[in-house]
Amino acid sequence: MVNHSRRDAFKLVLAGAAAPFSLRAAAAIPCARRDETPVRWRTGIEGQRQADLGDGTYRNPIVAGDHPDPTILKDGDDYYMTFTSFQSSPGLEIWHSTDLVNWVPLKPALTRPLGNVFAVDLCRHAGRYFIYIPAMVGDTGWSIHVIWADHIEGPWSDPIDMKIGGCIDPGHVVGEDGRRYLFVNGIRYIRLSDNGLAADGALQQAYSPWRYPDDWVVEDFAPEGPKLLRHGAWFYLITAVGGTAGPPTGHMVITARSKSVHGPWEHCPHNPLVRTTSAAEPWWSRGHASLVEGPAGDWWMVYHGYENGFRTLGRQTLLEPIEWTADGWFRARGGDLSRPLPKPKGGRRGRSGQALSDAFATGALGAQWSFHDPRPEDTRRIRHEAGGLRIAARGSSPSDSPPLTCLPGDRAYMAEVTLDLVGGAEGGLLLFYNPKAFVGIGFSPHTMKTFEYAQEQPWMRAPMATTRVRMRLTNDHHVVTFHYSHDGGKTWVKHDLRMEVSGIHHNVFGGFLSLRIGIYSAGEGSIVARDFSYRAIDAG
Repeated sequence: MVNHSRRDAFKLVLAGAAAPFSLRAAAAIPCARRDETPVRWRTGIEGQRQADLGDGTYRNPIVAGDHPDPTILKDGDDYYMTFTSFQSSPGLEIWHSTDLVNWVPLKPALTRPLGNVFAVDLCRHAGRYFIYIPAMVGDTGWSIHVIWADHIEGPWSDPIDMKIGGCIDPGHVVGEDGRRYLFVNGIRYIRLSDNGLAADGALQQAYSPWRYPDDWVVEDFAPEGPKLLRHGAWFYLITAVGGTAGPPTGHMVITARSKSVHGPWEHCPHNPLVRTTSAAEPWWSRGHASLVEGPAGDWWMVYHGYENGFRTLGRQTLLEPIEWTADGWFRARGGDLSRPLPKPKGGRRGRSGQALSDAFATGALGAQWSFHDPRPEDTRRIRHEAGGLRIAARGSSPSDSPPLTCLPGDRAYMAEVTLDLVGGAEGGLLLFYNPKAFVGIGFSPHTMKTFEYAQEQPWMRAPMATTRVRMRLTNDHHVVTFHYSHDGGKTWVKHDLRMEVSGIHHNVFGGFLSLRIGIYSAGEGSIVARDFSYRAIDAG
């Protein structure tokens, strides 16, 4: 009786939805801003929003979509950055820039599943590149791992477990004594061996961070993300406090300085250097910062934040100018990050972004793709064939079949893919957060299925004999519409159910993730994905 009532209620909703209306007017969620001038980005590949506005200015984010905990390395005239990759595999994509604004991905440094990977640190020492990786492997708890390479594009070594347990957010530094150290959440530190591949001592408390006033609205204290810089006679320790998500006014950037990595550390009198003070601001929960010298010798701060109204996109990468002050400290001077800012001077502009569309014509998995939380054997589920990517089936639904995902960075977009069903497999197109939070449609050889908020809706099952279907997903400012076609996209049928997904984010489901486009393959046999296409609807 309950199921019939719910089905009837949905029929009424769908009947009403059939009338003409403005999707954008009904669905758009406004971003509260101090500056009410409409935001426009310059569009790049596939209509995706682009930071470089082409007139000597840029608009944040510099890397759109879920790219949290940025770690940045200046290496001569080049800049490299990577981000938290969580359970995705391949992971730790290395990005490259020559001007701090235009970024392109190179290759993943972590090619096999390691577990849940949190905020890492990318550095170079004695001509070798290192990435220090906190990872939760199974039920063994957090431990710091390290990989290394002689060239930034690899090959990278297999992960080495350094047996530094219970720690996340490493920050590498060479002390005034010439020894290498890792600082971690807490804020603690540990000496490393000269080759940087093992601990050489015990964890010690390094610094008791500055405390904000008790009446500030934050998530929790959470001192984390220590990044270190030697500038002049001082070591600067840049730290995040206030919690990573929760209230938009929580996360913040503070700093301290010392003549020695062993302390004592002096609080900056200007703390916090970055903080969201109002939910009306364009960027929320700003923190986890690193400092980097620009091409012309000026200085910049790179950190992450949630976009107001679009937590579903995850934490995105932001760039803000800083200046060194006469008292030997520094301050942020970007102001309202919703407005264009002057680009760093002296850099050479390069390409920006990457195409998400994929004809699956090469023998390698595109940089845009990764499995969500795969087992080690899941990376062997894929095989390239002429004009397609074969994905072996696993599990019975998107809840237990890790989807192949790619990461959008736009507020509104459209994605399409053609799936061939082989050997009785079921496949479909999703917006996927985690196994408990996703929406989508799927097809078996005899049935169309609908997944709404991680639940398959049996009352919406429809008999449909097919072994090939093209699917379209439209996410228009959180309102999701599906279409499908049995003639290769010449004619389309609109799926009866629209879904609203603005609530599928960390503050509801945990995990610090984002909504990704996903392709799943379940049941028996396999699917072959062909001609995946992506297009941003607009950049506003």
